[in-house]
Amino acid sequence: MSKSAHLASQGMSHQDVLARMRAMRTDDARWQEGRTWSLVYNAGEELRRVAAEAYTEFMSENGLSPLAFPSLRRFEAEVLTIAAELFHGDTAAGTMTSGGTESILMAIKTARDYARAERGITEPEMVLPASVHPAFQKAAHYFGVKALNIPVGADLRADVDAMRAAIGPRTVLVVGSAPSYPHGVVDPISELAALAQEKGVLFHVDACLGGFLLPFARRLGHAIPEFDFAVPGVTSISADLHKYGYAAKGASVVLYRTPELRRYQFFTFAGWSGGLYASPSMAGTRPGGAIAAAWAVLKYLGEEGYLRLSRQVLDTAQALREGIAAVPGLTLLGEPSLSIFAFSSDTLDVYALGDAMEARGWKLDRQMSPPALHLMVTPAHAAVVQPFLADLRACAALLASGAPAPDGSAAMYGMLGSIPDRAQAEGFLLQFMDGLYSAE
Repeated sequence: MSKSAHLASQGMSHQDVLARMRAMRTDDARWQEGRTWSLVYNAGEELRRVAAEAYTEFMSENGLSPLAFPSLRRFEAEVLTIAAELFHGDTAAGTMTSGGTESILMAIKTARDYARAERGITEPEMVLPASVHPAFQKAAHYFGVKALNIPVGADLRADVDAMRAAIGPRTVLVVGSAPSYPHGVVDPISELAALAQEKGVLFHVDACLGGFLLPFARRLGHAIPEFDFAVPGVTSISADLHKYGYAAKGASVVLYRTPELRRYQFFTFAGWSGGLYASPSMAGTRPGGAIAAAWAVLKYLGEEGYLRLSRQVLDTAQALREGIAAVPGLTLLGEPSLSIFAFSSDTLDVYALGDAMEARGWKLDRQMSPPALHLMVTPAHAAVVQPFLADLRACAALLASGAPAPDGSAAMYGMLGSIPDRAQAEGFLLQFMDGLYSAE
C-alpha cells in the first residue's frame, strides 16, 4: 500500500491538500468539456455555482432532525410540493432521498409492508420489465421481494400481456419506466397502471431519469405519453433531482398518491433509551446540503429555466440521433425520442468502437444484450455535437477498414457477454469490486 494512503503524523496545508486532490483527478472523465455521456448532468458553470454555494451553506446541518433545523424541513416540503405539482399529484406525499436507488428501495419497501398489512402477503413478488434499473434487483435482494423479470417487447417497451400473465396472488407491485435507462423509451404506463389497478396491486413509475424532463418536454410540444399521477392506478413515482433537475448529488424524490400510503415507508421506534426515533427513509443522518441545493436550483431556474434547458437537451439529442443513424453500420435501438438512447451495429464491434472513441477522449457507457453504446445528453453536449460525430464517423470507418482498435474494455465486455452462466459473470464482477478498494 502506498505511503500516502496512511494517516500522516503531521497534517498538510490547505493549499497542499487541494493541490494533491487536483493531481489525483488527472485521469477522471472530462465531464466539464462535455466528453462524458453519463453520470454528470452538466448545465453550465453558473448553475453549478448556485448548487455548490447552497450546498456549502448547509453542509453541516443534518436532516435527521426537522426540529433542530426547521429550514431543512421547509426546503424539503417545498421541493416535494413542486414535484407533486409537476406530476399532477393533488394528494401526493413523499420524501427526499439520496438518489434514485434509495427512492426505488423505499417504494418497494412500502409496497411490501402495505401488502403485508392490508393483504396478508408474507412472500411478496413484484413484476418488472427486464429493462428496469438494477436498483429493483437490489431492492428485491435487500427486502426479500421476489423479482419476476419479464422480457420486453420488440419495441423494447414493457410487454403488457406478458406482465399480465406474470401477476399472481403474491404480487405486491408492478413497475414501469419513464423512460427506461438502457434504451430511452417510455413504457406503456397507462396500460400497465390499468392492469395493476384491475388486479388490486400497487403500481410504481420509475421516472428517476426522466421525471424532471418529461413535464417540460410536453410543454415544449413533444409527444410525451401520460406517465404520472394523472394516470389512474399510478400509486408511486421516483424522480431524481440530481439528474434533469440539475441539483447537487444526491437528491431524489419518492412520491405516493396519498399520505396514508407514505406511512408504510416511515420507520419509528419509541422504545429507545436515547429518546423517540423517527426516520423517513433509509438514511439516519441526511445531508442538509443536498436538500438545500435542490431547493436552491428549483427556485433559481423556475419554469422558464427548465423549459430552456429541456429544449437545448432535446434538440441536441435529436441532432445526435440523426448524426449517428447516418454513420454506415450504426443503428439506433428502438425509437427513442428523449435525451437518452443506445446504438448498435451488425457490421462493427461496438465495444471496439467505444474503445476507439475513448482513445479520443469520449467516455461512452457499454451495454449488453444486445451489445451497444449508450449516450445520456445534457445541456453541455450542445457544444460538442459536431466534434463527437466527426470522431464517431472516423472511428467507425477505421474499424470497417480492418484497422485494430486501441486496447480497452472490448475484450472484457465480449468475454462477459459470452458467458452463459450469470453466476460466473457476477463472480467476475465481485472480484472487480474487491480490486476497486485497494489503495495501491
